[in-house]
Amino acid sequence: MEGFEQFAAIQIEVFYWWCIAIMLQIHAGFLTLEVGISRVKNVLATALKNIMTLAVVLPAFYFVGWWIYNAFPDGLIPRMSEAALAALPWSENMGPNITDHASGVFWGAFALFAATTASILSGVLIERVRLSGFLILAAILGSVIWNLAASWGWHGEGWFLTQFGYHDVAAAGVIHAIAGFFALGVVVNLGPRIGKYTGDGKIVNILPHNLPSTLLGLMLIYVGFFGFLGGCIIAVTNGEWMTIYGTPTNLSAFVFNALMGLAGGLIGAYLGSKGEPFWVASGGLAGVISVGSGLDLYHPALAFVIAVIGGLMCPFIGNFLERKGIDDPVGAITVHGFIGIWSVLAVGIFASGYPNINGPEISFIGQLVCAAVVILLGFLPGYWTSLLLKKLNMLRIPKQAEMLGIDLTEIPATAFPEGIPSTQENGRLKMIMSKSKTS
Repeated sequence: MEGFEQFAAIQIEVFYWWCIAIMLQIHAGFLTLEVGISRVKNVLATALKNIMTLAVVLPAFYFVGWWIYNAFPDGLIPRMSEAALAALPWSENMGPNITDHASGVFWGAFALFAATTASILSGVLIERVRLSGFLILAAILGSVIWNLAASWGWHGEGWFLTQFGYHDVAAAGVIHAIAGFFALGVVVNLGPRIGKYTGDGKIVNILPHNLPSTLLGLMLIYVGFFGFLGGCIIAVTNGEWMTIYGTPTNLSAFVFNALMGLAGGLIGAYLGSKGEPFWVASGGLAGVISVGSGLDLYHPALAFVIAVIGGLMCPFIGNFLERKGIDDPVGAITVHGFIGIWSVLAVGIFASGYPNINGPEISFIGQLVCAAVVILLGFLPGYWTSLLLKKLNMLRIPKQAEMLGIDLTEIPATAFPEGIPSTQENGRLKMIMSKSKTS
């Protein structure tokens, strides 16, 4: 019996190991998406920002974020529980231990969730944010703000659940919406890209330099999402599966509704955008997010309908934000922020009355209250932190650098050497021009 339990523990360890590996593809997808959206003069800066997101968020989550998740399910006063103490970086659970098949892989899955929030933020800010300022924001979002939201709403004892019966099994609210509204708070202070609006406020359509790359990036995110969803389910050693809230489910329930959500989102966005490729592909992601909160509860036909609605809304929300001066080149505030909230509310509409193990039954009012908290918890820290960075001149790159391109002014390489001078070549060119003027 002991040998069987050890074998089952190793199987669970391997399962989450591969979920983590597949989740990394989400970040390859975000990189590819953002590089395609960026203009040629900014592609390397955009790629580097995505790579450095992992470099900063993962250690920040190790030292701070995992403890926050385990210590704050009751609100803003930390617990000194066994789980919280075990999440401190000097705990024996937070390093190699051949008798522990769970701590590392659970930490790793949550670390990739944390990095996903920062990657959502990344796309909104492309072509004008300072790398240093972005990494500060990414670390705060990925190691503090998201972890508070998750501790409150994605924890078996979180107060969202115990007080309001909150249900958000695939974290549409506490990952996607929290990141989307944090990004909205930041972009209010960051402002639009130069040239996005004319002097009289008319919108200028800044086209992606490589739309196929953007579409490929979204397809990679679809694939990575299956690692993400696998990480949202808890495997127990007796062969059963359960949600983060302790309610029974399995991977079959997840795959039915995830694929129906993907299809429904694509169809909804196709109808809403009249076939515009960027919004259609983004609609697939919106569809999966739309059904995420109730992924374990819906009949696949209902999931399809909810996803169609989510995909249909995307172009209209995105265009509305653009008219209000919100320059979000990748549509992340719409797809992750607003559709994440739609996902949370949809559970209250379609699954009201469903029982919880450790709290009141699901209700629309409960979902609505928790959605409002998520919006505020995302937006307010994003706004105030970015405002401070703006005051310190750490948020936005200089105007001249933005006009010339970040690759040309800050990156010691060039993406397309046949056509665009590198920073070193540009420096030599300036020196030659200076000498010619003095001779």
